Amino acid sequence: MAEFGFNEHHQNEVINYMRFARSKMVLRLKTIDSCFEELKDSRLVEETFTVDEVKEMLDGLQAVVRGEVEMELINTAHTNVLLLRQLFSQAEKFYLRLQSDISELENRELLEQVAEFEKTDFKTAKINQETSKPKLLAPLNEGGVAELLNKEIARLQEENDKLKSRLRTLESQAMSALDERTKAERALKDLQKVQGEQQELSSLEDTVAALREDYERSLSAKSASQKDLQENLISAKHELLRVQEQLSLAEKELDKKFQQTAAYRNMKEILTKKNEQIKEIRKRLQRYEPNE
Repeated sequence: MAEFGFNEHHQNEVINYMRFARSKMVLRLKTIDSCFEELKDSRLVEETFTVDEVKEMLDGLQAVVRGEVEMELINTAHTNVLLLRQLFSQAEKFYLRLQSDISELENRELLEQVAEFEKTDFKTAKINQETSKPKLLAPLNEGGVAELLNKEIARLQEENDKLKSRLRTLESQAMSALDERTKAERALKDLQKVQGEQQELSSLEDTVAALREDYERSLSAKSASQKDLQENLISAKHELLRVQEQLSLAEKELDKKFQQTAAYRNMKEILTKKNEQIKEIRKRLQRYEPNE
């Protein structure tokens, strides 16, 4: 078994498995032999048989033997899977990844070595009971392998802790960036709303200016449309008052949202200038409406 590079412990494990496989094989062969014996005792009681009778007996024997062989092959395959499961489970406890080369299972040279071992060493090998019964793979103490494995495990655990810490930091940064983005979007919406109100105020001022020009022309021409123009001016004043009220509410709302920002101060200055312009417009209108 030295050709395979096994140590004494693993050699004993192989011997145990081969003994198990041999016992299963012997049991199955006995079952097949009993099939033939049963055929001899139950059917071969007459001196002559027809061709059909012989064919029937052979077909029945073939079906029975085939079933026994098929069952044994399936059971052997499943047993090998359970053996691999034990090996892989023990290897994973030490963070090892085992690999297998399926093509080596049909290597004639290695198969001949196994057959030679079965004929010679297997018959005389002595199994150490203390090393053949453990259920778990014990770490090797020779050559510092266990120490290297422990160091590698510790290194991987430390690296994993660092990655987890880095992940938590990145998550915190991402949440902060998301909050900042939400605040910026809200501020942008508020600013757009104020800009819309400014455009509405500017449009209203243009309307008032146009009405004033029409009113001046009507006064100079003393046309009959003076009354309608006055009503339009009154409606414009009412609309202007409504917009001023809306602007006042908007200012209060903006004071709450932008009281700590430069955008708030700039917007307040703009509104103050607009209010002054409105007052100037009202003063000019009063010159044309002394009775109002």
